[in-house]
Amino acid sequence: MTAISVRNLSKSFGKKRALDEVSLDIKRGEMVALIGASGSGKSTLIRHICGLDTASAGHSNIEILGKLIQESGKLTAEARAIRGRVGVVFQQFNLVNRLSVLSNVLFGNLGRIPAWRGTLGWFSAEEKKAAREALARVGIPEVAWQRASTLSGGQQQRAAIARTLVQRSDILLADEPIASLDPSSARRVMEILAAVNRDQEITCVVSLHQVEYARRYCPRTIALRDGRVVFDGPSSQLTNRMLVELYGSNSEELILPDAPTYPVKPKRAAPVGSAPAFA
Repeated sequence: MTAISVRNLSKSFGKKRALDEVSLDIKRGEMVALIGASGSGKSTLIRHICGLDTASAGHSNIEILGKLIQESGKLTAEARAIRGRVGVVFQQFNLVNRLSVLSNVLFGNLGRIPAWRGTLGWFSAEEKKAAREALARVGIPEVAWQRASTLSGGQQQRAAIARTLVQRSDILLADEPIASLDPSSARRVMEILAAVNRDQEITCVVSLHQVEYARRYCPRTIALRDGRVVFDGPSSQLTNRMLVELYGSNSEELILPDAPTYPVKPKRAAPVGSAPAFA
């Protein structure tokens, strides 16, 4: 089954063409990297897929799990319900700093519970248990009662991923989730995303600024340049030489020094309740 289908998607901001006739299909259960230099259109594409932005006028459409979320630049009547099946992880984490980590993770339930419960912050024992299990799944069960502001950047991003697990999304979109993290934290976050994709069969699309992580964790890579798809295929085929051919001097943004060109199989995450797999 196709999880994401994009057809003839274009978006302009003034005179700038951010997306130019983009078409792609992503199957259910895939782990796909979205790469490109700054300004290539990665974040804009993700915002359109999750329904946070709409296309410029034209014959474009986006389908999520076989249902139209937007058509010809307008959101459909089903858009709100479809959004509930798509979890989004942003670079900025989007946690409420003054609240506990557990409370932030519980917010993943908001699309499924009555509005009054969300307003009052009333969650059932089962929902709280699921939130604690999600924190264990991403390796930080011990921080549940800490204020979100006390966490490191890597821990905050893992808490954001736990929130999407509570949401019970079928698709997870991660918009440059490791851009502001140190290399060690970046690897932990990518390992978690890969494990979520593998163990829970959640379709993952990860926007990345450096191709090393695409090669390591994502079997497929879609590369954008100036709002157009310039490569779509196995990540192992995206060599440094090809990146130079595609991006010229801008390829320096995408290639880490001495970056390997071979994929590395992610470690299997520990089951819920065991010792954290990602310390």
